[in-house]
Amino acid sequence: MEPHRTTCTADGTVVEFAVGLGSHDLGVADVTVELYRRGMAPLIVFTGATSPTTRDRMPRDEAVHYRERALEGGVPEEVVLVETRARNTGQNVRFSRELLAERGVDVSSVLLVSKPYEERRAYATARRLWPEAKVVCASAPLALGAYVESVGDARLVLDMLVGAVQRLIVYPARGFMIEQEIPGTVVAAYERLRDAGFTGRLVPE
Repeated sequence: MEPHRTTCTADGTVVEFAVGLGSHDLGVADVTVELYRRGMAPLIVFTGATSPTTRDRMPRDEAVHYRERALEGGVPEEVVLVETRARNTGQNVRFSRELLAERGVDVSSVLLVSKPYEERRAYATARRLWPEAKVVCASAPLALGAYVESVGDARLVLDMLVGAVQRLIVYPARGFMIEQEIPGTVVAAYERLRDAGFTGRLVPE
C-alpha cells in the first residue's frame, strides 16, 4: 500500500482514515463510500465479525460484506483494509488501531462511520480507547422513521437504539467509554422504551 495521505473534512479537521463500524446495516458501508468519494477520507478500514444480529444478513463477517459493498461502489481494492475479529464497539476501535499500527501507520485522526444512533457511543468509546486521535463521527442523515424503513425491521432498530443509550449510561463507570451528558428527555425516552419491552440489546447492570 502506498504511504497514506491526509485530507480535510468540511470543518477543516484533518482525517487520515475512515473506519466503518460493522453492524447489521450495509448503509454504514454506503456512507463510508460516499465520504471516500467526496475526498473526506483517503483510506478505509471496515471492522466487524459476525454477531447474532447479523448472522443471517452477513454470514461472511460484517467487514467482509462492507468491503464487497465498497468495491461494488467503485472504491479501489488497495484503499480498503478489513478487520474481522471485532464483536463490539470497543473491539472495533481497538482492533482497527492495532491493524493500523501493524502497518506502521501513526494515526492522529480518524473518521468513525456508524449507524445514526451509534455516533455518541462510537465517539465516547474512541475517546477512551484511542485518546491521542482526533475523532470525527458520521452516519446516514436519516430521521428515525426513514431509517427504520431503510433497515426494514422496526423491532431490531428500537432494540439496538435502547441498547446504545443504556451503554452511554452504564459503560463510563466500567471504563469502556468517556462520560457524556445525556439530556433528561433522552433518558426518559430510553426508560419508556425499555419498560415497553425493547430489551433485546440490553447488557446486565
